[in-house]
Amino acid sequence: MIKKITYFFTFLLLTTIISCSSDSKKDTTYFGGKIINPKSKNVVLYYFEEAIDTLTLNKENKFLGEFDSLKEGLYHFMHGNEYQYIYLEPKDSLMLRLNTWDFDESLVYAGKGAERNNILIDCFLEEEKENKMFYEFNKLEPKDFKIKVDSILNLKLATYDNYIKKHPKVTDGFKEIFKVSLTYPTYNKIERYPIRYAYYSNTNCFPETDENFYDYRKDINIDNSSLMYYSPYSNYIINYLYNQTFSLGYSPTTNDYSEEFTLDLLQITDKTVKSETTKNAILKQTVINHFYKKSSCKINNKTFDLFFELSTNKKDIDQLKKLLKDTHSLPLNKKIQDFNIIDYNNTQQSILDVVKGKNNAIFFWSPEHVGESYIASRIKFLSNKYPSINFIQVKVEGKVTERIKKLDIKKQYYIDEKSKAHQFLTSKMPRVVLLNKQSKVINGFASITSNNLSTYLKELNNK
Repeated sequence: MIKKITYFFTFLLLTTIISCSSDSKKDTTYFGGKIINPKSKNVVLYYFEEAIDTLTLNKENKFLGEFDSLKEGLYHFMHGNEYQYIYLEPKDSLMLRLNTWDFDESLVYAGKGAERNNILIDCFLEEEKENKMFYEFNKLEPKDFKIKVDSILNLKLATYDNYIKKHPKVTDGFKEIFKVSLTYPTYNKIERYPIRYAYYSNTNCFPETDENFYDYRKDINIDNSSLMYYSPYSNYIINYLYNQTFSLGYSPTTNDYSEEFTLDLLQITDKTVKSETTKNAILKQTVINHFYKKSSCKINNKTFDLFFELSTNKKDIDQLKKLLKDTHSLPLNKKIQDFNIIDYNNTQQSILDVVKGKNNAIFFWSPEHVGESYIASRIKFLSNKYPSINFIQVKVEGKVTERIKKLDIKKQYYIDEKSKAHQFLTSKMPRVVLLNKQSKVINGFASITSNNLSTYLKELNNK
């Protein structure tokens, strides 16, 4: 299960760290490494949602962070638009090396703390291989599916037991993370199996499972808020809640979640998840995801009302209230109100001049909510598929000096604090505004991530 790391590297940075160990820095933790083909100038280290430090690459694309009194636990680092988890303990001297062209597959660690983090990467890569196997497993009947899954889980648990026996001094914290990394991706696939089965079998029906099918659930802690930022855990919890909601009698092959489904999902989340932090995060994610999936200005008011009733996070409530306000700010079939945008020659232009006489898709975005690499690939795809539509990107937050390098700079803009566009961008959430050749709004809050966007683009493209 866990591959043997045969690629081991050393470089000056690691040598320096080892030689610097002294009595005055005996509790210091180091995190550094080298980035090949860097996507930005920095590596940012996070603990939960908090940025611990921003580490700048030098001329050799190396970086180094030095931390006193660092807590043991799960962290993650970001470079460009990609991230990966690491488990740090006091006195670690963890060095990484990665190539951004093959981010996860090329990632390898050296130094103190390397072994446990190389194991976590192995778990991540093993999950990607496992995903391919489950394309076939999901077509099996429940009994045969269970046999396959139990075999995989037994192997993973044996791997876990073997590692713990060989490393008796490993901390309880890492034991938990390691076990979650090994098993929860498979548990997640079991929760998703009924939906996948219904799709592949063309029956539009859930399979009949016995009482032992979900026997692993008795060992699941739904309320471990410290793990909600770890994707193997959070993905499982989300899929468990969806599975519970579907079991109420909803069709497994529905393309859009109805208002009734969303309301039931919110209620089940409220009743099932006791941790206030975890519950609030899932409630917000559910409402926003379902809203964006519809890709239209149509609002399920009962959904938002229930969210406001159940959530205790004032910041989330305020943001979703602003989202509601934004959806009503651009009336359909009305000419868009003029506002200024700025091109990358620092020239202010009227939006009405830019869109005049064209079918337009204006994508308002912030780097806080969507990555540049995704925008580039998605806009390229949509532009090729709908050639008569003028795709424009407008940055509403972030550094105005940074643009999306893989897209046409002549179609990229940003807005300053004086722009009237802020009147309908109060939530700062990404949105696509579709305009016809008369500059009239035909969709005021579409989503670049939604499959439903294609319906509107196809119609606009043919006009």
